[in-house]
Amino acid sequence: MLSSLIDPAGRRISYLRMSVTDRCDMRCVYCMAESMTFLPRADVLDFEELFRLCRVFVKHGVKRLRLTGGEPLVRKDIGVFLEHLGHWLHHPEQDGGLEELTLTTNGSRLALYAETLFKAGVRRVNVSLDTLDEARFTQITRRGKLAATLEGIRAARAAGLAVRINTVAMAGVNDDEFDDMLAWCGDIGADFCLIETMPMGETGEDRTATYLPLSTVKTQLGSRWTLEPLGDRTGGPARYMRVAETGRRIGFITPMSHNFCDSCNRVRVSCTGRLYTCLGQEDGIDLREIMRSGGDDAALLAGIQTAIALKPRGHNFMLGVKPGDVQGPARHMSVTGG
Repeated sequence: MLSSLIDPAGRRISYLRMSVTDRCDMRCVYCMAESMTFLPRADVLDFEELFRLCRVFVKHGVKRLRLTGGEPLVRKDIGVFLEHLGHWLHHPEQDGGLEELTLTTNGSRLALYAETLFKAGVRRVNVSLDTLDEARFTQITRRGKLAATLEGIRAARAAGLAVRINTVAMAGVNDDEFDDMLAWCGDIGADFCLIETMPMGETGEDRTATYLPLSTVKTQLGSRWTLEPLGDRTGGPARYMRVAETGRRIGFITPMSHNFCDSCNRVRVSCTGRLYTCLGQEDGIDLREIMRSGGDDAALLAGIQTAIALKPRGHNFMLGVKPGDVQGPARHMSVTGG
């Protein structure tokens, strides 16, 4: 079926990032404030509402669905929800043609869910990991346990899942570890993706102080590793190169220094049902209100199409923005797509 989700720039929307919760068991310095006030349960979409939204998107052109949070694996009964979504992978004739179901996670509960994910049809996951140093991991995540995340990564590989390690590049924080992490990813058979931090949401930290342009990092890594250009695209924002010494890929996500807007085929829905068409925009369409006021699927589709008709050609992040100048709820900062 041809997509009915086309934005003003002619881009077909085929990739949906669906947040299933705002809760997380970590408080990463670039993502959340240390003292978070999470949403009342009634404000968060239940699984029936989430499933209904996903069904409408998939029926009208979305091919790739990524679950995010917060931390998606902290939500109770997430395994059952994944199994329901995975049914579309095994039966593409129903409600459209979902081609890929993926997940972004901090890895803390991945060991518990790795086999469930694989059985549901998930074949790759993105794991947020900014350091291999235990003390530094605690400092960055404020409450995470490195051992639990590493155990989750091992379990994912053992279950047959491909893994991409997502690392937010932070000057003076973890910029001395990129070589070690690149080598480690080669050892465990994972891809490695570096991500520029962005001034989105209030976290209590001045992220402009640690901003690191990845053009500089790429040049530095290229002096020590053989980085071969690749045309690989996963539908997400990462731009990949092959690391000859490991045989794995390294990706760069550069929303600040070199945006990836021209080919953007993505939208995201918050756990409250608000549809956003651009990472750099805070306006959106309230799909929860449509559902809870009795709107049918046609009304939902109309709301989705109205939002997509307003999708900007590009985002408007500015390097000089201070976190307090950007309003709105904190979101997972590492743009963990693709």
